[in-house]
Amino acid sequence: MELLPENQQEFFRSKAAAIAHPRELVIDALRAVQSHHGWVPDEGVTLVAALLGILPIEVEEVATFYDKIFRRPVGKRVIHVCDSICCWTREGEAIFAYLQEKLGIAPGETTADGVFTLLPTCCLGACGDAPAMMIGLTTYGPLTPQRVDEILAQVRAEVSA
Repeated sequence: MELLPENQQEFFRSKAAAIAHPRELVIDALRAVQSHHGWVPDEGVTLVAALLGILPIEVEEVATFYDKIFRRPVGKRVIHVCDSICCWTREGEAIFAYLQEKLGIAPGETTADGVFTLLPTCCLGACGDAPAMMIGLTTYGPLTPQRVDEILAQVRAEVSA
């Protein structure tokens, strides 16, 4: 599978050549590879480094730091469950346990049907809606088991459509 279409590769090459610090584009380029490929394999790190004219280790450092960049295959939708202090004080652990039970997976695993991957994450910035989780670019909260069921059903229907 192609890691990134040629027009997007050219976009990043051109933009990197036009700015003083092409490292500024690392996250955008990694997200582009992830969006197209589903995750960022080693070849994706090498490609991004070549496009931006920087060392692969400089890209790898960023890719392994941010938990929203996936360095191994994930489900069609990744559920990030916030484990910050606000979510923790508002029953976030119970919601995380409920998600594990409901999906039949442990943190870091993907459901058998390949739809969901479940990951804990540092603060989602949704403290006012704690406990919270994020699926794709959508943040949900405050969560209850009933609300989790509704969200999972909605996302599953979207994936199946």
